[in-house]
Amino acid sequence: MLKDITLGQYFPGDTVVHRLDPRTKLILVIVFIAALFLAVDWIGYAVMFAVTALCVRVSTIKLKSLLKGLKPLIFIILLTGILNLFYTKEGTVLFDWWIFTVTTGGIKRAFLMVVRIMLLICGTLLLTYTTSPIALTDGLEMLLNPLKKIKVPVHEMSMMMSMALRFIPTLIEETDKIMSAQKARGADFSTGKLTERAKALLPLLVPLFVSSFRRADELAVAMESRCYHGGEGRTRMKTLRLARRDWLAFLAGALVLGGMIVLRVYGL
Repeated sequence: MLKDITLGQYFPGDTVVHRLDPRTKLILVIVFIAALFLAVDWIGYAVMFAVTALCVRVSTIKLKSLLKGLKPLIFIILLTGILNLFYTKEGTVLFDWWIFTVTTGGIKRAFLMVVRIMLLICGTLLLTYTTSPIALTDGLEMLLNPLKKIKVPVHEMSMMMSMALRFIPTLIEETDKIMSAQKARGADFSTGKLTERAKALLPLLVPLFVSSFRRADELAVAMESRCYHGGEGRTRMKTLRLARRDWLAFLAGALVLGGMIVLRVYGL
């Protein structure tokens, strides 16, 4: 299960999606989320599914990688579907027992909500899969630059978010190593009741926290030894500039958002 968590990973490539400015991708992700929440019926979700499939195809990210990103969240996805299935009372009643009622409207609502969550996760995963942590930090910092006028530590916030994303795969790998070492000493994490499995995971926390604090201390020492003093006077190796492909991507995003607004107005 730990190896299935792909959040924070970056898959290098030379596709159009990889070459887009990180600011463009951040804005387009926000536009994608807004357009996705505007979808109300089959046509709207079909359009958003087609947009997501096209982005995946253009970025050449393997479907297997996206499915791995969905796998750790399968419980939340299923729970959302079940809640919408039983708590939506619209349409024809198909099944009614005690407090559980299944209607045609509930089935439709549950399916669409599951699709929405899956598309939302895939859209956000594409951002981290096709953008390096450094580029993501630079793009986020430049987008938030106006907040510096009201004394918001934009650079520090961007740096913390970037390091958090960067160290997610590292901490997952460290956890997997600790679990393997404890399994070799007779620990059992896969059998027993849920409470017993939870108790078996407690011995992982101490070495994991120790390892995390050690890595944080080493990182702080490394940054200090390189005279890191925040964003003041800091330059970038690569200057971000919007190219023609970025403006075309903005146009495509605007068309998708506009189309979803029209579909929402007409209830499609």
